[in-house]
Amino acid sequence: MTKLLEKAFAEASKLPELEQNALAHWLIEEVLAEKKWEVTFAESEDALAKLAEEALAEHEQGITELLDPDRL
Repeated sequence: MTKLLEKAFAEASKLPELEQNALAHWLIEEVLAEKKWEVTFAESEDALAKLAEEALAEHEQGITELLDPDRL
């Protein structure tokens, strides 16, 4: 465990039990959500690469347009 995380847990341990539990639930959900995104992105790597290749091919064919943020 890093020193910063140790410090965060030390500070959290000073909170009332209800707030500690709320923080613990939030932290667990964040860690699980991060793992889920990592798996999702890893599984979609081939699809993303294919989309990138298609976008580059369209750009090389001159069928893309420059993005104008003022027109969004």
